[in-house]
Amino acid sequence: MAKIEIYTTPWCGYCARAKALLEKKGAAFEETDVMEDSVKRAEMRDRSKRTTVPQIFINGRHIGGSDELAALEQAGKLDALLAQPG
Repeated sequence: MAKIEIYTTPWCGYCARAKALLEKKGAAFEETDVMEDSVKRAEMRDRSKRTTVPQIFINGRHIGGSDELAALEQAGKLDALLAQPG
């Protein structure tokens, strides 16, 4: 199974949507709340080059946010990514 990391904040609808899709796929993920953690938020910005949440990484590869995750699902490419060992 792939190693999935997702940077989130509470009350973020896009974060909830991304997590719901991953949960629907049965994919375990490591969630990092960056709302009040400036060190983790800086880490997210450094890794993704973006400031918004969610930011999703699969096996260390930056996927993007909720829209990009949904686009992978729509294109039929998400399952293959999730099946890769992490």
